[in-house]
Amino acid sequence: MLLSPLRPATEVRPDSANNFTAAFGAILRFGDPILLIAGTLLAHLLRFGTLAHARDEIGVVVVAVLTALIVFNTSPLYRSWRGRGLTAEAFQVGLQWSVVFTGVLVYTTALQLSDDLSRLWLASWFALSLTAAIGLRIVVRGGAAWVRSRGMDQRTAVIVGANPDAQRIVDALQSSPWAGIRVAGWFATHADRSTINGVPLLGRLDALEGYVASRQVDQVWIALPMKEQAKISFALNQLQHSTADIKFVPDLFGMHLLNHSVEQIAGLPVINLQQTPLQGPARILKAIEDRVLAAAILLAISPLMIAIAIAVKLSSPGPVFYRQERMSWNNKTFWMLKFRSMPVDAETSTGAVWAKAGENRATRVGSFLRKTSLDELPQFINVLKGDMSIVGPRPERPVFVDKFKNEIPAYMKKHMVKAGITGWAQVNGWRGSTDLNKRIECDLFYIENWSLAFDLKIIFLTLFKGFVNKNAY
Repeated sequence: MLLSPLRPATEVRPDSANNFTAAFGAILRFGDPILLIAGTLLAHLLRFGTLAHARDEIGVVVVAVLTALIVFNTSPLYRSWRGRGLTAEAFQVGLQWSVVFTGVLVYTTALQLSDDLSRLWLASWFALSLTAAIGLRIVVRGGAAWVRSRGMDQRTAVIVGANPDAQRIVDALQSSPWAGIRVAGWFATHADRSTINGVPLLGRLDALEGYVASRQVDQVWIALPMKEQAKISFALNQLQHSTADIKFVPDLFGMHLLNHSVEQIAGLPVINLQQTPLQGPARILKAIEDRVLAAAILLAISPLMIAIAIAVKLSSPGPVFYRQERMSWNNKTFWMLKFRSMPVDAETSTGAVWAKAGENRATRVGSFLRKTSLDELPQFINVLKGDMSIVGPRPERPVFVDKFKNEIPAYMKKHMVKAGITGWAQVNGWRGSTDLNKRIECDLFYIENWSLAFDLKIIFLTLFKGFVNKNAY
């Protein structure tokens, strides 16, 4: 039996919703070239203090606008970003802006105009117009959210299946009115043994085709377990003549996913459930970041390291450095360097011991080095060797890894990137004998959200609150 819910009073007809969407799209399509032109005028005014000679750059501006019209309209820039975060859209804007200005630089160099143009003006033009373009999207998103929260510019969706994932979809869409997606109801399969709260049952799966066609449904969300291949295929066959967007939500909510994505390999559609963020260009960029910064830092702190080495040597008999086996990327071990902070025979009778508050195994110099984290400075040598990164999850001894991997959920996933001298957990206070679950949460957050900018942020925060910490001992 097909159940037909009443149409809410705030619902608008599909053509009205399309008008709103077209209006928002037109604002962006016309706004970007205008901002590109306005950016050059403002940059010229800031650089020279007058617009008197702005016409000298008119040829470059025309080339930039024409290039932008081609690049922007053949890129994903004007796709529908409904329900997606601003970060992804801003990244796409930055990428396309970079393509356009690279074209401008090639053009000016080829015509030997680069010597006649101010580099500061070009840089200011890029920065100002890009900032304005992102600002325009923030305004448009705000306007769209306001319109959609009042029941306009809506997309209608139906759900297929009633597993826990389906309930999550409904809850997420209903709690995010800014996305503008209204769930009209759900269709049941013979395998369903539950219901979905908050939306009505529209009928069995064989009624899907007729409902989607007659109600002009915009989206169909298939929330069936992957083992129900026959029912998934049946639902797709029902929709073979439909122009509605079809979204498949596999039952993955309970899994630990890292950098999950969809891609094609050898023409095959593949869902990546877990992968390191350091692949291809990202891996090269991270390696360059580590080597350049480590070399610069070692050069800068070499006098301090010499002074610490002398103090360690005088404090107790033994070597200056302490080598300890630790585990890093892909579960590979390496020998991590530290300034020696304990007597040579400190662990002879006890074996590996987890550092904790109140212990007195360190020498007087070593105790100071630990509290200030100065004992970690030799690890920049590990970074130069390629054993570690400057930023990443802190490495642990293999003996403790074997212990924690069976006690802490997803503990081993921290080894999907190189171990680091500092990390997101450390700048948030999770170091020493603190909650390991919280530390792993921070490590996984870092892996999921890695970027060069995130690394630089962590390094900056480390300078202010990463060295001296109450949990460092």
